[in-house]
Amino acid sequence: MVPSLRLRGRFRPWYLLDVAGFLFGAGSSLERTLAGELTRSPAAIGAITPFDVVVAVASGLLAVVVLRFTLGNVWAYAVEYANAGGRWSDLAFLVPVCGGAAALVVAYVTTSNLGAAAWAGFWIFAGLAAVVAVVASVAAGYADVSA
Repeated sequence: MVPSLRLRGRFRPWYLLDVAGFLFGAGSSLERTLAGELTRSPAAIGAITPFDVVVAVASGLLAVVVLRFTLGNVWAYAVEYANAGGRWSDLAFLVPVCGGAAALVVAYVTTSNLGAAAWAGFWIFAGLAAVVAVVASVAAGYADVSA
């Protein structure tokens, strides 16, 4: 079989997000290692040790795990919300998603650290989703009692 045909059945477009996450994590690690030395001298690439490469690979893999965890949880929330009969345009769905996105933007603007901003955005999203779930549960309970 032709290799391109075998690859077509296995390759998924969202794998490119994994590659982007890995490159971001590894690149950020190497950038911190060089700490601006590369702008002063291109020969600074020679200062990277094998340990720095291992740390960069580990950072890249960790970035992929964090990316998958974050996007997977947000996507699962959206799918479960829709499966429960909700619409993605409902206020109860938009509050956590928009709140998390706003927290990501604010954290990135204030820290200029994309990793920390994503972390903050995810936890604000998770917290708001929990609050919305509790409020919706209490409201549904009161609706059952009064009916």
